[in-house]
Amino acid sequence: HEAVLARAEQEYGVPAQVIVSIIGIETFYGRNTGSYRVIDALSTLGFDYPPRAEFFRKELREFLLLAREEQVDPLSLKGSYAGAMGLPQFMPSSFRAYAVDFDGDGHINIWSNPDDAIGSVASYFKRHGWVGGEPVVIRADVAGEHADEGLTQGIEPVKTVGELRALGWSSQNAPRDDMPVTAFRLEGANGPEYWMGLKNFYAITRYNRSVMYAMAVHQLSDELVQARGNK
Repeated sequence: HEAVLARAEQEYGVPAQVIVSIIGIETFYGRNTGSYRVIDALSTLGFDYPPRAEFFRKELREFLLLAREEQVDPLSLKGSYAGAMGLPQFMPSSFRAYAVDFDGDGHINIWSNPDDAIGSVASYFKRHGWVGGEPVVIRADVAGEHADEGLTQGIEPVKTVGELRALGWSSQNAPRDDMPVTAFRLEGANGPEYWMGLKNFYAITRYNRSVMYAMAVHQLSDELVQARGNK
């Protein structure tokens, strides 16, 4: 899929390795896209799961609309137990908002058409603020007893680089002081690691609201680049 990935990167500014990383993490490159009928999953959660019933009823409506728009039998489409669909595991609302017909055949098929899946992932990231050519994260060094006060509660980029610097954070590649970042700590093989997540890191969390998920996407994408370069 080299040519399609290159076109997606050119059109949307999202690196090919990030797109490949997402599809790998979500479905092991299509090996596990889910075995539940989407209409069953969404109906069950929408009417028999009170904590998030409103959300899943909305997704059920979106699903029925997309089935009509794409002229497919709504009883034929399968996905995860939560109704996530296809190679990139889009929820129906995300499908209708961000999925694209990347091969130009008149239909959007993220279940068995890798071209559409690739273009749709790139479209999603572009629409959620991905900035082409910009880094994702920066490793930080910390010193002093106030370093952990800089850690972000949640994933929103609410601390600035300057605020972190005042708390003992530093980096050779740090952006300007007024840049908002997500500051987090992970347990690495050699102990705690401190990181600053930039705009593109936050864009990844729009796909899955988890610092661990976003870091996994980033680090797998780096591994993919290295592996390809060694061939």
